[in-house]
Amino acid sequence: MKKTLRVLLVEDSETDALLILRRLNESGYEIQHVRVETQKDFIAALATQRWDVILCDYMMPTFTGMTALYTLREKDDETPFIFVSAMLGENTAEQAKKAGANDYVMKNDLKRLVSAIDAVLPKAAD
Repeated sequence: MKKTLRVLLVEDSETDALLILRRLNESGYEIQHVRVETQKDFIAALATQRWDVILCDYMMPTFTGMTALYTLREKDDETPFIFVSAMLGENTAEQAKKAGANDYVMKNDLKRLVSAIDAVLPKAAD
């Protein structure tokens, strides 16, 4: 029996979202997800349920991943938050981790996504 993973996916690109979800579906988890593209929808999704992990693009047309991270961390220090981005340099990634992101995965290296999620899930359960 597969373990259910509730994912809040903050991603403006439908193509990228599908690639991320395909990688997750291949992982052995049963994925339940909601995809949002705006800050308003992000805040609404946070209020609907407890998420196992939030996967967030860094740069989107209507708001930034850092805004999403700060919004989450104002109310919740525990939900794992992982950036999944094509535009995240080493310095920016380190700043994001200092601000409360658990990890970051480059979109051109999605094979690392499941191990990044697996690494933060036990921490969230503690």
